[in-house]
Amino acid sequence: MSQLRPDLEVIAHNIAPGSRVLDIGCGDGSLLAELVKRHDVDARGLEIDPVLVERCVARGLSVVQGDADSDLADYPDRGFDYAILSQTLQTAARPDRMLEDLLRVGRRAFVSFPNFAHWRTRSALMFGGRMPVTRALPVSWYETENIHHATIRDFHDLIGKMGVQIEQSWYFNGGQGISPLGANWRAEFAVFLLSR
Repeated sequence: MSQLRPDLEVIAHNIAPGSRVLDIGCGDGSLLAELVKRHDVDARGLEIDPVLVERCVARGLSVVQGDADSDLADYPDRGFDYAILSQTLQTAARPDRMLEDLLRVGRRAFVSFPNFAHWRTRSALMFGGRMPVTRALPVSWYETENIHHATIRDFHDLIGKMGVQIEQSWYFNGGQGISPLGANWRAEFAVFLLSR
């Protein structure tokens, strides 16, 4: 059994064997390594942190250093079966443009992000008057790389405006899957499978 984060486990479980995959913001390569092992995929990664790129390459993974905000433009249209953006959308300079590039580069795209409308986040703001530090948002406002605080409802609105189809969605609280009912306030984070 793998030790992947719940959002990465959902993605790994739903990737077709033998696919071509690009993981944008792949971190230490945990998902890529699991996809190669589990599904024999052609796995590639793009990561901004040179230390993490070095770790990935040391593991035998095909990962290059780059900034997704600018470097995705260099990837060919439909070059991959899946483009993956896990817990990175909120760090993009323009999330709408990032999603456009994901769906240009990949035939389908997996996107996961923390839900800033989760009840703990709301409570921290309402009762504490401070930006929250929670399980899903573990660092203080001045340390975070999160520059766009989106909710599940915000994401649905954006996807609708872009004409993007949500094929499947998954919602999590405390690492456990939950139903979509009330997910905008109940889910700490969400995962979406998108296509055009």
